[in-house]
Amino acid sequence: MKIICIGRNYGKHAIEMGASLPTEPIFFMKPDAAINRHNFMYYPSFTKDLHHEVEIVVKINKVGKHISPEFAHTYYEEIGLGLDFTARDIQKNCKEKGLPWEIAKAFDNSALISKKFISKSQLDLNNIDFSLNINEQVVQSGNTNDMLFNIDALIAYISQFTTLKMGDLIFTGTPEGVGPVKINDKLKGYIGDQEMFSLNIK
Repeated sequence: MKIICIGRNYGKHAIEMGASLPTEPIFFMKPDAAINRHNFMYYPSFTKDLHHEVEIVVKINKVGKHISPEFAHTYYEEIGLGLDFTARDIQKNCKEKGLPWEIAKAFDNSALISKKFISKSQLDLNNIDFSLNINEQVVQSGNTNDMLFNIDALIAYISQFTTLKMGDLIFTGTPEGVGPVKINDKLKGYIGDQEMFSLNIK
């Protein structure tokens, strides 16, 4: 099982990060040790600037390679919600030195995944509202209609380079509003008005 994360898939987020809009999907990987399905996370000792990035997550349900866009919808049935945690200070330092920045993204527990997933039959995939609250305040809100590359396009693109397997997870990108978390923060993620996860930073 692998975790595939999409970068810059929401235009306003790319702008807030001072990045250009991509002409094709950008993706990177997290290891399975990054998965966090608990209701807590310990603030990592190696960063002083841990950022939240809430994302719609797609669970792959069968093996596929070189998937055509018109058949991509047959490779998933469920939609979840996750957090791609980023050590922003480490990422910034790596970028400035022209180095890979997996160290800022792929650390243990950096991929929170909702325990429950929703059948895609219950959702309009091109109009999913999702949001993140910290201490009861909305800090991020997005809609899949604002994706630069929709779910099916992402699956088709990724499968050109790496075989997708049952259980693989695709983090489909984050909207604008990313920012820091701190110890004792309480985070809650929603699809529509349905709470998908609750997490305490310790």
